[in-house]
Amino acid sequence: MAAVSATSISFGSPILSFKSMATQRLSSVKSVSMGLPKKGFPSLRTSRLHICAAKTETVDKVCEIVRKQLALSNETSLTPSSAFADLGADSLDTVEIVMGLEEAFDITVEEENSQNITTVQEAADLIDKLVEKKAGPA
Repeated sequence: MAAVSATSISFGSPILSFKSMATQRLSSVKSVSMGLPKKGFPSLRTSRLHICAAKTETVDKVCEIVRKQLALSNETSLTPSSAFADLGADSLDTVEIVMGLEEAFDITVEEENSQNITTVQEAADLIDKLVEKKAGPA
């Protein structure tokens, strides 16, 4: 027999007014938890805060490779937030972009990492990380 806030919705008892609900003490409170998917809400995944860590030269080189691989005109705007899918890339194009990046930067991108590359910025961040790792401790 629980009542729900000031909306005066109740279960199994008459509707209570806001004033009587405010003065009434609840003798037992039950908590309810909602399970969320492990990856969260899909709409929240795409709007996450992203700190641009990649070097400008790396971002520029990634843009050049993406432009070449997708045969984009010079008028096509490419920014760090440009998504490959929005530029018309399918999964095969994305694999070929990753292969071009591996060749240009002399790195190896693991398959699980390549699946996380969907934007120019993500590619540039991963490349800088892999190049730094390859160079070893400074």
